[in-house]
Amino acid sequence: MSGNVNSEKKLITDIFIEGARKGWNIAIHSTIPNVLMAFVIIYVLNASGLLKLLGEYVGFIMAPLGLPGESIAVFLAAFLSWGGAAGVLVALVQEGTLNAQHIAILLPGMALVGSTVQYMGRVLGVLGVPGRHYPALFGICILNAYLAMLLMRFIV
Repeated sequence: MSGNVNSEKKLITDIFIEGARKGWNIAIHSTIPNVLMAFVIIYVLNASGLLKLLGEYVGFIMAPLGLPGESIAVFLAAFLSWGGAAGVLVALVQEGTLNAQHIAILLPGMALVGSTVQYMGRVLGVLGVPGRHYPALFGICILNAYLAMLLMRFIV
């Protein structure tokens, strides 16, 4: 019996290696593609001038938060993917559109809407929640995120 217990016991190095492999797979198959996609989208939006147009025409939504109009791209990306939103955020920081204060304001919003589209499908779809309820649920996420960012504007 004691030989059986020892054979089931894993060494700490084996546990570490197993965890590292899982982490590597998550990074390679999920995180890196999302962030890379975000960088490409921001590059294309910038090169085409669409990011500037987006900021000009929809930026009024971000103005009360003390954010430049282009920051709406971060908020919209957060609905699809946290990793993608982080990529958009970093790209806008690198080009000088966003600063540390903007990041502090955006982070609560990113957290509250992070990957909402994915979760709606994975959770509500599996539970059988009727699609007619989705707009209200999206609305609650958006309202919570906006209020959190507005509050953060006055804190920072």
